[in-house]
Amino acid sequence: MTMADRPSIKTRRWVASRKAAVVRGVLYGLISQDDAMKRYGLSDEEFGEWATAMSSHGENALKVTALKKYRQP
Repeated sequence: MTMADRPSIKTRRWVASRKAAVVRGVLYGLISQDDAMKRYGLSDEEFGEWATAMSSHGENALKVTALKKYRQP
C-alpha cells in the first residue's frame, strides 16, 4: 500500500474498500490515526468501529449491508 492508494480527501461516499484503505493506511504507518480522522472528517468512534470490524471480520464487515450481521448485540 502506498500514499496513492488512500481515498481522495473529497470522499463523501464511504464504500467498504475506501474504509479499508484508510484503516490499512493507519495500520501500515502511512498516516497517523489523528491525521486520517482530520483528513476525512471521521470521529474517534467511527474510525474505531471500522478498525474493529476489519480486524474481527475483514473488509466485508465494512459494508453497510453487513453491519447487522457483524455487530455485537
